[in-house]
Amino acid sequence: MADGMNDTSSTPEGDRIAKVLSRAGIASRREAERMIEEGRVWVNGAVIASPALNVTAPDKITVDGKPVGAPEPARVWLYHKPIGLVSTDSDEKGRETIYDNLPADMPRVMSIGRLDLNSEGLLLLTNDGGVKRLLELPSTGWLRRYRVRVNGRPSEETLEPLRKGIIAEGQPFQPMEVVLDRQKGANAWLTVGLREGKNREIRRAMEEIGLSVNRLIRVSYGPFQLGDIKPGEVEEIRRKVLRDQLGPDGEALMGEAPAAPVEVKRGFKRRVPHKGEFGGPGQPGLPKPREEGEDDRGKRGNSGKPVKTYRPTKAVRDAARKAASGPAPRTFSSGTGKTFSSGTGKTFSSGTGKTFTSAPSKSGTGARSGPSGKPRAPSGGKGPKRG
Repeated sequence: MADGMNDTSSTPEGDRIAKVLSRAGIASRREAERMIEEGRVWVNGAVIASPALNVTAPDKITVDGKPVGAPEPARVWLYHKPIGLVSTDSDEKGRETIYDNLPADMPRVMSIGRLDLNSEGLLLLTNDGGVKRLLELPSTGWLRRYRVRVNGRPSEETLEPLRKGIIAEGQPFQPMEVVLDRQKGANAWLTVGLREGKNREIRRAMEEIGLSVNRLIRVSYGPFQLGDIKPGEVEEIRRKVLRDQLGPDGEALMGEAPAAPVEVKRGFKRRVPHKGEFGGPGQPGLPKPREEGEDDRGKRGNSGKPVKTYRPTKAVRDAARKAASGPAPRTFSSGTGKTFSSGTGKTFSSGTGKTFTSAPSKSGTGARSGPSGKPRAPSGGKGPKRG
């Protein structure tokens, strides 16, 4: 029997089914064992009734009819939990949970530790059960810091039992770091730090020394701070920061980093010039010929509307008509009473009140006319005599 117990060759390969489900982000180990007892887990097409089963990579596992894939690289998020939400997957009283308010694009996650219904502040979420278990262990030694408002007027002597360690309701609590920040009316603000996370630990410890907690905010969990994250918001921790904080124990849990997306660089696409004749398709120069039967169309944006034509104003039309009919006859006055002729066809007036009209001659010189308008013989090229 002893030899059989010491024989390690009979140890099955692989990991326990609950651990595999936890690493895949399905549930914590304890919750995975409960799911197995309820008959919700199948391995290689058969339902299993006990968590005492080791599985390997080739085994096909399904939970509630959905296949369980290989565990993804560990990720951790910072979540600002509001008041009024419970930190469990489901609540027997039908109250709203933190998982009902997470962004829709988040994967299946688990909370690292818990905050009760009336507590708020920083809550860590992870998709990896191994990381959850590692950060919840007291041996990790991460300090959790809270801002606590209590009703009453505590003194340093009142808070001293908390610094030394106290027993509340028969359960011992480790020493806490307690700082009295300020007194504001009937309430006082404290900063409390502890390294373990028992159920309602701060509230129960304060009641033991006669103080009632009316507000509790977790502001940090180890090296991670709540900062300016608003209630209900989620912020993922960078992989490098997470690897540095988890140390050697978390190195194996982190796995390989996901492959970075490949950036595709596209070169400049040159436009091939058209080799047709000048004014051809795609070439500048000649307007596009109008197709037969095509209606007149307006400019871009006024498709289907007739083109506006130019119509000159009445003043412009009158000026054009006047210019086409030639200059109007002009009248000149003379004090001699005699008439001079020219070939321009213009009319002249003398001082006698009579008007004389000259007609253009064939030679281009005008003939002088008398009062009757008849032309007079030329005077041998001499000018007219003065009367």
